[in-house]
Amino acid sequence: MFKKILVPVDLAELDFCKSALDATVSIARTDGAAVRLLNVMQHLPAMMAEYLPADFDNIQQKNATEALAKLGAGLDLHPANISAAVRIGPVHHEVLEEAKEFGADLIVMSSHDPGLRTYFIGSNAAQVVRHAHCSVMVVRGRSEPR
Repeated sequence: MFKKILVPVDLAELDFCKSALDATVSIARTDGAAVRLLNVMQHLPAMMAEYLPADFDNIQQKNATEALAKLGAGLDLHPANISAAVRIGPVHHEVLEEAKEFGADLIVMSSHDPGLRTYFIGSNAAQVVRHAHCSVMVVRGRSEPR
């Protein structure tokens, strides 16, 4: 049913992404789908730039690319079916752009439990669901029992 699955991954919260990755592997194995892991890095404020090395963004992209490759190698999928991308910008915008460029027919992403802040500014998952050109599966990240 699905041939290309995009999975946004927050490398700083890999445990949070585990549920989405598990769901993706299950779907990809069943459908023989290609999986694209995506990490979106935020633009750094200009005032911070003077305190960082000139090639800071390049180093961060290289580290993210290596981390995604390692994560992909640990998934129970054929290596030829896994690719990775690193983008810089607002998370929901970059997820939507990568989905278009990759030709994704499914986006699988984790989401935090909604809170008051989410209702006022909107979560990345909510923005992706509203504006995606393809199906979106939102998987709740693991949270503490209530």
